[in-house]
Amino acid sequence: MDIGNTSLVTEFILVGLTNHPEIQVPLFFLFLGIYIITVAGNLGLVTLIRLTSHLHTPMYYFLFNLSCIDLCYSSVITPKLLVNFVLKRNTISYAGCMTQLFFYCFFVNAECYVLTMMAYDRYVAICKPLLYKVTMSPQVCSLMAVVVYLGAFIAAWAHTGCMLRLTFCDANTINHYMCDILPLLELSCTSTHINELVVLIIVGFDVGVPGLTVTVSYVFILSSILHISSTEGRSKAFSTCSSHIIVVSVFFGSGAFMYLHPSSVLSMNQKKVSTVFYTILVPMLNPLIYSFRNKEVKVALKKTFSRKIFL
Repeated sequence: MDIGNTSLVTEFILVGLTNHPEIQVPLFFLFLGIYIITVAGNLGLVTLIRLTSHLHTPMYYFLFNLSCIDLCYSSVITPKLLVNFVLKRNTISYAGCMTQLFFYCFFVNAECYVLTMMAYDRYVAICKPLLYKVTMSPQVCSLMAVVVYLGAFIAAWAHTGCMLRLTFCDANTINHYMCDILPLLELSCTSTHINELVVLIIVGFDVGVPGLTVTVSYVFILSSILHISSTEGRSKAFSTCSSHIIVVSVFFGSGAFMYLHPSSVLSMNQKKVSTVFYTILVPMLNPLIYSFRNKEVKVALKKTFSRKIFL
C-alpha cells in the first residue's frame, strides 16, 4: 500500500485509554493478561482444528478463519495500547498510523463477514441437512473465504484511501488508544464529508446486511429447532447455535453503538469503551465461548491432552 503523506503532520500522539496515572499500571497488567489469553486461546484453537481430523468440517473451517482473524486483529491493536500505559508520550508515525488503520479495518470487516458465513453454515446444517454436504462443499467454503477477505480488503482500502486524501495541519493528538477513523477525522483541517459518507455506507452495509442475514438465518433455525421431536436433538441444535449468537450480539452491538450514532451523541470516552469491546474483548471471548460451549471441541481437547499424557 503506497502511503503518500500530503499532510504537515509527520507523527501522531496517542492519548490512550485513560488520563488517570494511578490506574495505568493496573490497566497494563489487565490488558496484558487479556492479550495473553487471546493469543493462547486463538492459537490453541487454530492448532486444535488443524490437527484434529473430525473437526475438518465447514463449521470449523470458518471457526479456524475466525481465530486467525482474531489473532491478527488483537495483535494490530493491543501492543500499542499496552505501550500507552507505560510511556508518558506514545507516538506513532503518519505511515504507521495509516497502516494500523488499514489492518484494523481489514480485520474488523473480515470478522464481520466470517460471522455472517458461520450463521449461513448453521442455517444450512439445521434447516437443509440433506443438502449440507453439497451446499457447503470444500469448493464453496473456499469461495466464501475468498469473498470474505476480498470484501474486507475493499472496505479497508476505501476507508484508508479516503483518509489519505485528508490534510492534517497542526493538531496531531489522537484522543484514542489507536488510529481509528472517527478520532482521525476530528483532526483533519480539510473537509471530511466524503469520509463520513464512506463510513456511513460501509458501516451501514457491514452492520445492516450481515445483521439481516444472521437474523433471518436464526429465525429459520429457531423454527426448525422447535419442530425437532427429540429433546436431545433440540438441545444439540441449540448448543451449536448459542455460542455464535453470543459472539454476534457482542460484536455487532458494540460496533453499531460506536459508528451508527451521530458523532455529537457520544463522548470520546464512551467511544473508547465501546471500541474496547469489539477490538480487545471479542477476540479474547471467541475461543473461550466456542471451546467451553462446544462439545466437539471439548472432546478433541481431552483426546489431545490424553495422547500427550500417555506419550
